[in-house]
Amino acid sequence: MNDPAILVAGEILVDFLPAGPGPLSRVESFSRRAGGAAANVAIGLTRLDRSPWFLTNVSTDGFGEFLAATLDENGVPGRFVTRSEHPTTLAFVAHDTSADRSFTFYGADSAGGRIDASVVSDSVLDSVEWVCVDAPVALAAEPARSALFDLCERARDRGCRVAFDPNTRRELWSDERTLHETLDAMLARTDVVKTSVEDLDGTAFAGDDPTDLAANLFAAGPHTVFLTRGADGSRAIAADRAPWGSLDVSHAGYDVDPVDATGAGDAFLGGVLHGLADGESIDETLAFANAVGALTTTEAGAIDALPDHEAVTALREADSP
Repeated sequence: MNDPAILVAGEILVDFLPAGPGPLSRVESFSRRAGGAAANVAIGLTRLDRSPWFLTNVSTDGFGEFLAATLDENGVPGRFVTRSEHPTTLAFVAHDTSADRSFTFYGADSAGGRIDASVVSDSVLDSVEWVCVDAPVALAAEPARSALFDLCERARDRGCRVAFDPNTRRELWSDERTLHETLDAMLARTDVVKTSVEDLDGTAFAGDDPTDLAANLFAAGPHTVFLTRGADGSRAIAADRAPWGSLDVSHAGYDVDPVDATGAGDAFLGGVLHGLADGESIDETLAFANAVGALTTTEAGAIDALPDHEAVTALREADSP
């Protein structure tokens, strides 16, 4: 098997999903699921027959054993999965009747904040086309934050393109200044960013509309912006300097019955990377990624709900006129 063309970097953690909708104060029971933004992307790509390298750090505690087994069961290569005694990050999820969710995180000085990018050599990066950072926990903590900055710098020096999802979980950050400085530093090292208007609201990159937001992000570094819009689909806007040239295209999304939106944005990003790595057009990439994201909302949890290529194809064919 050829070495993967994609390297995903970030955390894997445990999501506790509520038995029903409502605030955490009213939830009486939860189910344990493997999750984490980067893990969702990595396993999502594996389900789509595009298995990537995965750079992460997993705890040696009981939850970590569960997560390590999850990666192995899903066929994610373990070459860059390190282990440490730091505790596993736990995320308690609450959602409303429309499947929109919120997170409460537990795990100070957790394994996710201890990612070691030095295990990825420059020679490995020579064979990688895309590095993807989707790491809200890792970027909010040192030494992982500096490790990811270094990884992106080395990747771009070796000709890799960098994709980034800000995924700004503000409850993870001790202060707004560090959050904004981190976004500045990551966007300066980024080629393609996946985000939403809501995710960057209140930051220096916010805009009155998607076009303004994209312009602000172009000035910060990326040449292409993928914007998710929930049930309304998604939009891609690219600057003149993008390899595919200036464009502004949209996809209306797919009509599904949502159960839980956890991981849908990460699944969408996996779909984007799949399309870009295969050299698909932005229109085709957008349509494919929307289908991946939509299907992920139809079951509880993130990783358990990630679709395979057959399911994505079936949804797209069912939606065709």
